[in-house]
Amino acid sequence: MIRINQCKVSVPYTMQDVEKKVSQILHCKSEDIQKIHIVKESLDARKKPALFYSLVLDVACRAEEKLLRNTKSKDVQPAPEKKYQFPVTAGHICSDRPVIIGAGPAGLVCAYYLAKAGLRPIVLERGRSVEQRKADIDRFWETGVLDTTSNVQFGEGGAGTFSDGKLNTLIKDKYGRCREVLSLFVKMGAPADILYKQKPHVGTDLLMDMVKNLRLAIIELGGEVRFESQVTGLILCKQPEKAGIREGTQAVKGVIVNDAEKIMSDHIVLAIGHSARDTFEMLAKTPLTMQPKDFAVGYRVQHFQEQIDESQYGKQDETCREALGSASYKLTAQTKDGRGVYSFCMCPGGYVVNASSEKGRLAVNGMSYHDRGSGVANAAIIMTVTKEDFPDQSPLGGVAFQRELEERAFQLADGKIPVQSLGDFKRHEERLTEHNAVLMKKGSDCGNIEQNIDVGDFPVRIKGQWAFANTRSILPEKLNEAFLEGMEQFGRKIKGFDADDTMIAGIESRTSSPVRIVRDEEGVSSLKGLYPCGEGAGYAGGITSAAMDGLLAAERIAVSMT
Repeated sequence: MIRINQCKVSVPYTMQDVEKKVSQILHCKSEDIQKIHIVKESLDARKKPALFYSLVLDVACRAEEKLLRNTKSKDVQPAPEKKYQFPVTAGHICSDRPVIIGAGPAGLVCAYYLAKAGLRPIVLERGRSVEQRKADIDRFWETGVLDTTSNVQFGEGGAGTFSDGKLNTLIKDKYGRCREVLSLFVKMGAPADILYKQKPHVGTDLLMDMVKNLRLAIIELGGEVRFESQVTGLILCKQPEKAGIREGTQAVKGVIVNDAEKIMSDHIVLAIGHSARDTFEMLAKTPLTMQPKDFAVGYRVQHFQEQIDESQYGKQDETCREALGSASYKLTAQTKDGRGVYSFCMCPGGYVVNASSEKGRLAVNGMSYHDRGSGVANAAIIMTVTKEDFPDQSPLGGVAFQRELEERAFQLADGKIPVQSLGDFKRHEERLTEHNAVLMKKGSDCGNIEQNIDVGDFPVRIKGQWAFANTRSILPEKLNEAFLEGMEQFGRKIKGFDADDTMIAGIESRTSSPVRIVRDEEGVSSLKGLYPCGEGAGYAGGITSAAMDGLLAAERIAVSMT
């Protein structure tokens, strides 16, 4: 095949448009083109409102060698033949079954590839199946009564299932793991365009089916998936002193489930999420080497999607807007004292959701369905925090910091999501007006409880109970000042971004793991046989990177077991 690294087409485009362009680039007839495969699609909006897609294509056609010899374009080359290969083939039978703690993207992908290799993994998930989990979350958003077993953080699919389902990653992928993971997601029901979109996206509604299909595939391949099975302890033993092993080094020999059942295994994958705080506390009592990790905290901001679309795309007609979909943004700033401020988990056409997982504490997140059709954009605007900001310097100092902030947020609005306009945030005021009664009414969309009301020029798209409150009292004032400084800078990039009618909700505290569980070059922790991976262990920052890390863990374990 022939790789064309740049093929510009207008917005919107058809495959007939692409074929015509390919014919021009390769100087061949249309009938000579046998197949066109889109490798990557990127939007070029540098000259908006004139918009173009830049495509990377793999093309199969007649007389390819001749066309390659005759081309003078540096953008036309032989297509690279790079295909991912799992290091172990199926058919291996081993008495020791690997145990995977957590059924998020890292754990499920790890389990799938181990099951394909015939190693019959056991997945232990503290929460419930995605079907039960959805009902539990809808009930929580409607009533405010939290189920600490099954919520936005805990349950099959992990925290990412009830977010936007963004699949972009900044990780360099010289081994093909990213493509392999995305191909697996498509096989399990994700849209095929995630394989080439610049910013691939699934959406919570489609993610739920994809996660269920992945579980069923693991079981069909000989694996086992158990729900409401929290690992509450590790079974350890001392290693005999020998070459390469220090005296006193310990190894994992199994896990304790729900303070009762023992499951023995020499290969344990620790694929917990970033919110498994009680598991972090259990691990801190073992010889496992853990470190506090920098992360970020802040607020969710909401704007009308039309405002963001016009800023990113310019003025477009209806056909073009429909082809483009809801626009996203990525913003970064640095305050005068050097603190980073940036947008995170931007959800076009989405909702702010109550993402709490502990009684008496409140955290928010962003979520979108596949159509991104709510009419309101939201993103977390967050500030970096380091161990110097934490109340103590222990490995769990970041956890203590998160809990302190979440307790303030919970108390501020009696367990409801505290909401405030940016103008009132600047003035340190609580907005309590005659609109409150209107705002607190509930709307319903296809059985999903949400509060989805606009008052004047104020965009509000929230799933879960909420109330007006002075959100500025949640974070330390130095972080509030950094937030405002960052918002002012962002207002110079997107017109109106820092306008007084921007709506704020807090607190966004679960941006990444506050802990890193140290591992060596082979992916093993200080406890032999324990493989930390994914977001909770501090080695990933999203669905795709976590899934790739789970695949890497599966490779290492499969090689060691066979």
